[in-house]
Amino acid sequence: MDAPAQRPAAPGPPPGAAVERLVEVVGLLRRHCPWTAALDHAALLEYLVEETYELYEAVDDVARTDHPGAGLVDALRSELGDVLFQVVLHAQLQAELGSFGLAEVADGLTAKLVRRNPHVFSPDGALRRSFPASVEEIVATWHAVKAQERPGRTSPFEGIPHHLPALALAAKTLKRAGEGGPAAAGGDVETADAADAEGAPDAEARFGRELLELTRCALAAGVDPERALRRAVLDYQQDVADGG
Repeated sequence: MDAPAQRPAAPGPPPGAAVERLVEVVGLLRRHCPWTAALDHAALLEYLVEETYELYEAVDDVARTDHPGAGLVDALRSELGDVLFQVVLHAQLQAELGSFGLAEVADGLTAKLVRRNPHVFSPDGALRRSFPASVEEIVATWHAVKAQERPGRTSPFEGIPHHLPALALAAKTLKRAGEGGPAAAGGDVETADAADAEGAPDAEARFGRELLELTRCALAAGVDPERALRRAVLDYQQDVADGG
């Protein structure tokens, strides 16, 4: 497999001062804004889910456009900020309890990325001189290191949030079970070959239409498609856990 092209460093000023100012502003709001001061982790969950879906939509709008205009790019920047606000707020709540702050969140994430990408970083975090690993090796190493981090996990499905939408829950479950390929995920070889032949965008549109039609059939039969798929996924997880 050919090595990917080297990407230039991100342009613009480093984010340090901007992030420090953001943390300062959030702290001031917690002290002087009654509405912000009344927030806790539980109250923020609704906003976290909502803002995450809005960011998903903004990312998809940009990804589906060959040359996104300034409006789409500005919307993406704004939605990224709204999700970042949620992260900073949750970290601020813990900082006020003397637990951890945003710096510890960033440090933990940085250490995890270094640990899970040994093809790029040496154990001390220094950049390696060469990056010979293939994508397959990278993925295998990522999962191996992740498994070492959480040795107490006995099921491949542990850690998958049950509150995911049913379709996302199904996709995540099948991938964890090793059924990520087109043929292995329930389709036949002919279907997989057809998907490859028509190209990813066309395949996505076709599967989208099929999922929409299946949803239409479920509603016509008086079945809640979200609940039906969620229950099927949970049954599948139990079958795998039981060795079925």
